Amino acid sequence: MKKDEMIEIHGDSLTFQQYAAVVYDRVPVRLSDEAMTKMAQSKQFVNDLAAQEQSIYGVTTGFGKFSDCVISSQQAQELQLNLIKSHACGIGEPLPETIVRGMMLLRINALAKGYSGISPNTVQALITLLNHEVHPIVPSQGSLGASGDLAPLAHMCLPLLGLGYVNHHGKPKPSAQALKEIGLEPIRLEAKEGLALINGTQMMCSILADSILRAKNLLLAADIISALTIEALQGIPHAFHPLLQQVRGHQGQIMTAQNMRNLLKESKQVTSSGEKRVQDAYSLRCIPQVHGASKDTYHFAERIVATEMNAATDNPLIFTEIGEVISGGNFHGQPLAFAADFLKIAMAEIANISERRIERLVNPQLSNLPAFLTQNGGLHSGYMILQYVAASLVSENKVLCHPASVDSIPSSANQEDHVSMGSIAARKCLDVIENVSKVLAIEYVCATQALEFTPNQCGQGTRIAYELLRQYLPPLTTDREGHEDIATAHKLIQSGRLVQEVTTQMDLQI
Repeated sequence: MKKDEMIEIHGDSLTFQQYAAVVYDRVPVRLSDEAMTKMAQSKQFVNDLAAQEQSIYGVTTGFGKFSDCVISSQQAQELQLNLIKSHACGIGEPLPETIVRGMMLLRINALAKGYSGISPNTVQALITLLNHEVHPIVPSQGSLGASGDLAPLAHMCLPLLGLGYVNHHGKPKPSAQALKEIGLEPIRLEAKEGLALINGTQMMCSILADSILRAKNLLLAADIISALTIEALQGIPHAFHPLLQQVRGHQGQIMTAQNMRNLLKESKQVTSSGEKRVQDAYSLRCIPQVHGASKDTYHFAERIVATEMNAATDNPLIFTEIGEVISGGNFHGQPLAFAADFLKIAMAEIANISERRIERLVNPQLSNLPAFLTQNGGLHSGYMILQYVAASLVSENKVLCHPASVDSIPSSANQEDHVSMGSIAARKCLDVIENVSKVLAIEYVCATQALEFTPNQCGQGTRIAYELLRQYLPPLTTDREGHEDIATAHKLIQSGRLVQEVTTQMDLQI
């Protein structure tokens, strides 16, 4: 999708492809006519109720424990302004711009559903910020993942009021200055609008949408890179026989084995059972079972996130068709917390098994390859320490994989007595995925180097992967700075280039 195109927001049809286009490629968005109509009807309904002084949470009452405190309609604007200012108390390093763009997009999409009692003009102001690439500076810490991502979303909304700070054209500046530069006046929040803006799961959902897109790329990259290792170690691909996978029945396992067979097609590097050994070690033989289980978990998380991307997640919600305001708990991040914890565990295992393959590549006791993949061992250390780095990342992931979703701390004087910690789970998930990409980069470097000591008659898919890395990284003949080798491979993986190059010529499935 080109940047001069525009994505129409309906509230119930946002896809991962559209998310990527807006977040990464900066494609602009606009509200559909239907969304504008639904929001206007919902806002008028709230205004009518507020004028009648009816008791509505967050409209004519305070928030959290203050839900029993009555607020007059004359104080409606002050209540919403105070909400945003008081809740903007996040701390920690700022979130990346891509995650903030995702938060803005997802909040716009949720509000476009027309259940939040917010004016189309207020949502349009948020769209103006997004389309002009005015990105609020949002601290990464401070959300419990229930009552929504309150603190982060409050920081996201400050610029609408001319408060806080933004990044604009790559430079941090006061929001008031950025608004002036793009010709946007600060808005005045009306009844319920502040609550509608911050009562949702959009920070954790944005992080998880980003994680899903990255994980999909890495799961395919892992198959490609592990196939290179199979060849470098003269592995036995008979373990990938389709009948073996079918009698167990797990879809991820079946697809992974098919990928491995496709990648290794016509390879003369592989062996038959009994030719070199009867069976390979688990890190080679069980690639379909391990990678496949991670893929199945990925699909579960993908489904949860896809649903949440198009969900109404604030409270209360306005149902104009039946004339009711319903208070509930759609802001609770439990589905996303579980998805994040499951996904990070699944992805950590991709790195775990990759590190074991790296060890087999560099350890001469486990292969017929030169020690640490150098011909002049002793004077040269070769890729000895690359395995150390991989082991370090794998160990770090084990700490990060402690599930955040099993924790809860009461808040708001015990009114909000169970929370999801979904934002913490999501942030840790993204950290795990980043570490996984680096471990795979190390395996990519080592497997490609190992093939320099073999006849190098690769399969249809592995040949593409080998030649791609060799375009940018020559074989190791003398010691050099290993971090640059890792960075080169990591860039090819992280950018999606490795997967794209292979999949344009081969049918690989996730």
